[in-house]
Amino acid sequence: MALARFLVRRVLTGILVLWLVATGTFFLFFARPVLVVARGLAGRAASPQVIQQVIRDLGLDQPLMVQYGHFLNRLFLHLDFGYSYYNGESVKTIIAQDIPITASVVVGGVVLWLIVGLSVGIISATRPRSLFDRVSTVGVLAGLSAPTFVIGELLIIAIFVPLNQHGFSWIQTGYYPLSQGVIPWMGHMILPWVTLATVQAAVYTRLSRGSLIDTLGEDYIRTARAKGLSERRVVFRHGVRAALTPVVSQLGVDIGGLLGGVVVVEQVFGLSGLGQDSVQAIATGNLPVIIGFVIVAAAFVVVANIVVDMCYALLDPRVRLT
Repeated sequence: MALARFLVRRVLTGILVLWLVATGTFFLFFARPVLVVARGLAGRAASPQVIQQVIRDLGLDQPLMVQYGHFLNRLFLHLDFGYSYYNGESVKTIIAQDIPITASVVVGGVVLWLIVGLSVGIISATRPRSLFDRVSTVGVLAGLSAPTFVIGELLIIAIFVPLNQHGFSWIQTGYYPLSQGVIPWMGHMILPWVTLATVQAAVYTRLSRGSLIDTLGEDYIRTARAKGLSERRVVFRHGVRAALTPVVSQLGVDIGGLLGGVVVVEQVFGLSGLGQDSVQAIATGNLPVIIGFVIVAAAFVVVANIVVDMCYALLDPRVRLT
């Protein structure tokens, strides 16, 4: 019951956040003269006929609060993000086409940087000032210093091009749908994953190392050692669990912000996902797509933070289900 109440509270809070974002977005773009709004929604497809069609389709000649009610109804009850007159298709269709690409990059990148970052950070914390710790410190500085697009281009030049020249065609650029095969999908995603994970793994290595070193200096850790517990149990059962709480908090922030952050990776590897298409929508003044992507980005942040809250509650008994 406590878990159910905790989850319900977090979901209701998330819905409130989405409503506030949707409300702010609506009044930002729609609380203007009718022709200005219609011309903005039509974008580069604007013509007298298209402008009149926009006014009819969205009821822009009705009172603002009536438009607001219709906007919320379409958004929350029908998941209708509008229609792109520039692309000639619904925004929902565009988002549905983009989400698998961006999700493939984000999920794989997150898993990779967590595995590498946490593993290196934990080993470095348990062996401070060792050769491994010093080498990992240099690696962290190199990872933090390298721009994402530079890493991506280097991977293409150093790995993709030579392998394909020698007939090894598994590693490719572009996107291959997961539904058509896991192995080819991984071959298209491996370089974007490594590119995205390189910088983030460095961040999580430094964060997990510092957090675990601080945790291993706590009184309860010394007490656990005094009781005769094995060092492995002290580190992983008591130390790592407590040290992961700031890592989990940072993960929620990073995942929420990845929608815009993957645009560089998508551009380098020819992936037409949410990040790249959102930039193109801004460049072309494709207002319906911009509005849809704002709502989707807010949903990314909300979902990420709900998951983080659940993980935080499981890791730290002091905040569990409160």
